Amino acid sequence: MSERRVVITGLGAVTPSGIGVPRLWNAVAQGWSAITRLEGPEFDDLAVRIGGQVRGFDVSTVLERSLAKRLSPVQHWAIAAADEALAQAGVNAAGVAGAVAGGVRAGGDAGVGDGARAGDGGGSAAALPWDATRVAVIAATGSGPIDAMQSATRVLDARGPRAVPLTLSIHGAPDSAAALLSQRYGIRGPAQGVSATCASGVVGLGDGLRRIRHGYADAVLVVGYEDCLNGVNLSSNANMRALAAGYENDPETASRPFDRARSGFVMSQGAAAILIESEEHALARGAEILAVLAGFGSASDAHHPTAPHPEGRGAAQAVRECLADAGVEPEDVDHINAHGTGTPAGDAVELLALEAALGSHARRTPISATKSSTGHLLGAGGVVEAIISVMAVRQRLLPPTLNLEDPEFDGWDFVAGKWRPVAVSRVLSTSFGFGGHNGAVLIERP
Repeated sequence: MSERRVVITGLGAVTPSGIGVPRLWNAVAQGWSAITRLEGPEFDDLAVRIGGQVRGFDVSTVLERSLAKRLSPVQHWAIAAADEALAQAGVNAAGVAGAVAGGVRAGGDAGVGDGARAGDGGGSAAALPWDATRVAVIAATGSGPIDAMQSATRVLDARGPRAVPLTLSIHGAPDSAAALLSQRYGIRGPAQGVSATCASGVVGLGDGLRRIRHGYADAVLVVGYEDCLNGVNLSSNANMRALAAGYENDPETASRPFDRARSGFVMSQGAAAILIESEEHALARGAEILAVLAGFGSASDAHHPTAPHPEGRGAAQAVRECLADAGVEPEDVDHINAHGTGTPAGDAVELLALEAALGSHARRTPISATKSSTGHLLGAGGVVEAIISVMAVRQRLLPPTLNLEDPEFDGWDFVAGKWRPVAVSRVLSTSFGFGGHNGAVLIERP
């Protein structure tokens, strides 16, 4: 079988920057920061008390109460993002998931936050526009519903083993969102988790791309989801000095990719979903093609638990493989959505890697670092930034990098402060993570 072209037909998001893709994109494009002081007693005594929190999400618009009570908020967000992506792709999420009172209504400009409602029934595969056995679900995450395990540990210590929730082994697993979504929509192909720390989302997209390209699936729903905004994870990252600290009174200025004053990343929570399918199936069912997922590359540094390779070895390899996979040259890349977390070492090494992979074209290519707006959604970040890359291609503008007031690196074309109107055809989106995980995807105009 010849390789098949893979296209993007649906997007969904629940993020600190907004619920629904239109709100996410508007906030990022306008240069609005989603970073605030964290609310709640759990954060009162922490060294770092800022982050990107999901606000205004109403789980009753997505799930019946009986199921919602058994799941973590991060799973609620994953389901809402998936519903939105399917709705945009022309798939009636409510019809697939099973009819309940109220039905489903696509979110429109406000996104899914305005209202998909569906039950927790197993669904009807007949409602899918593909053979249900040839659709896959990939849940990309660094930690999964980690709050469930932390909560159960506290219950065990306080009340003993009989009080530990019996559903923990099911709903507390990193791959749990994949199982939930396969049951919700009647998807009978593979449902699995992918974990590669902060590169998880990109790796999930790459795995889905290959599954469709080589004929193992006709469609893949890729969902990135993460919520590490808790005392344990914030403390661990703060103790290794990975987080931007000292910004409690001015949190929106904390994330400063490529700026001389950068001091670390800002952690955020949320979920995002992308539906990809073969071009032939998308055209046959009359779906709107939003963009093409043209290439993917991944590699490992094999160097250090947290520090990137000093020459960006693995990151450069991932970018080179991505371009080769797409069959394009460095000069064909019009824009880069950089990993750009704002860590002193990470930002410097990323630029070394881009120059190693793209040569002299690297410094001529406009670069945005949108974590300055959304914060770092860790394992979900790659899916969020792929969505932003799709929107940049479709809306013909490059989103800004916030707080880049004193660039440390001369000779680079950073999109700083304000969006830039540019009609781009190809966007390279990169994700790098602890453990030496590196990934890159190439998004193309249809």
